Amino acid sequence: MSLKSKIHSENLPKHIAIIMDGNGRWAKEKGFLRVFGHENGTKSVKTTVESCAELGIENLTLYAFSTENWNRPKLEVKTLMQLLISSLKKEMNTLQKNSIRLNAIGNLEHLPARVRKELLHVIDETKNNTRMTLTLALSYGSRDELVNATKQICDKVKNNIISVENIDETLINQHLYTQNLPDVDLLIRTSGEKRISNFLLWQIAYAELYFTDVYWPDFTNENLYEAIINYQKRERRFGKTSEQLH
Repeated sequence: MSLKSKIHSENLPKHIAIIMDGNGRWAKEKGFLRVFGHENGTKSVKTTVESCAELGIENLTLYAFSTENWNRPKLEVKTLMQLLISSLKKEMNTLQKNSIRLNAIGNLEHLPARVRKELLHVIDETKNNTRMTLTLALSYGSRDELVNATKQICDKVKNNIISVENIDETLINQHLYTQNLPDVDLLIRTSGEKRISNFLLWQIAYAELYFTDVYWPDFTNENLYEAIINYQKRERRFGKTSEQLH
């Protein structure tokens, strides 16, 4: 019995988020430069995106580049940006063929102009696709996102657009980069690290967390299926007791 056939289609996570970790260590262990790991990681991105679309996952968010990643060596940052441009160009047909809509969250103004131009082009070209939304978190940091949302809300209160009494979870959601996305159901992190790394802190409030030792360049559709099967075995209580759910 294949792993894929063990997945129950009626209990799929609506939103999967992935911290794609381990590219550098994967390359280092093989005696290569870190950038070689990033290049190989793009294959896992393609596999994961296509597999999620096939399964019927509605939303997939990938942590592609954090605000902290700007502090990495210049050559690595430059290579990552070039990889992003080439991947967007190369995968446009795949997105269209699979009716996948591209979305991006983060401080996109910090991206190099060429990257931003290509990114916005693909976002515009795929905006009418309906099968799945693929969101790339680029120059993204969750604390930065929350600070920005707080500033926007404060500004509206100051200008009497909203009153303090109107501030609730829904209002805060409306001021986040992810305002059009549902909360994360399943968060996957590869490479054996067990931390969140400033990723979607608000949106993963009730997410199931899944950690695997597999480095991102080695992450296959089978690894994805394992994570989803593990998710489907869990009881999601959202603060209630087991008895209340049954």
